[in-house]
Amino acid sequence: MNQKTFLKRLLDEAALPFRSGGHFAYHYARGKLSSDCIFRELLRQGIFPAGGRFLDLGCGQGSLFSWLDAARRLHDQGIWPPDWPPPPRPERLDGIELMQKDVDRAAESFGADHPLIRIRQGDMCSSDFGQAQAITILDALHYFDHEGQRDVLQRIRQALPEGGLFLTRVGDASAGLPYHLCNWVDHTVTFVRGHRLPRLYCRTLREWVSLLESLDFQVSTMSMTEGKPFANVMLHCKAGA
Repeated sequence: MNQKTFLKRLLDEAALPFRSGGHFAYHYARGKLSSDCIFRELLRQGIFPAGGRFLDLGCGQGSLFSWLDAARRLHDQGIWPPDWPPPPRPERLDGIELMQKDVDRAAESFGADHPLIRIRQGDMCSSDFGQAQAITILDALHYFDHEGQRDVLQRIRQALPEGGLFLTRVGDASAGLPYHLCNWVDHTVTFVRGHRLPRLYCRTLREWVSLLESLDFQVSTMSMTEGKPFANVMLHCKAGA
């Protein structure tokens, strides 16, 4: 099975639970998972730890979790690219999402008795994170002010063990037109999901890295645009000693 065929199979598996969540949930998941290169790269590069509790903040309807769960199932069936590392096998996939509509879609899609996935309504600015091996925030840090960003990131660091993973994606405010295109797409997607258009609190890439390093993270960066005219950057952050 070539990579293109495998990714189509993985997409079908990951989108399937959202049929129970309704027409919008299903097609939103398919569109997001098929068009955004970060989901493929998380698996192809083996970015997540092998196991433990994963926490996704601002998780939406849980598309990332469905992707990881589908990857595990396919790997168990022997359907996996030979040059990719094995997918992670988390013990729990916990999500916190502010928007009740997304939480409701997740509940309809995964049900109350899913063995791994739990998504609850909450505000990452005030929710208890507990302890986790990996924490993600994809495209959501810029929705709250700079003081709130620092507080959330500091609490994330406290929730991770030494060597734990924090993964986020941000827009680079120093990137000119690609940055403004990112913001336009962000506003459009937020509106389509049925939410108010937010005020955005962005930083340059240098500022994001400096902030994270000041909170005892070792940071590496990777462009996540794949030829698109955007300014998306993934920040791979390892908790220090």
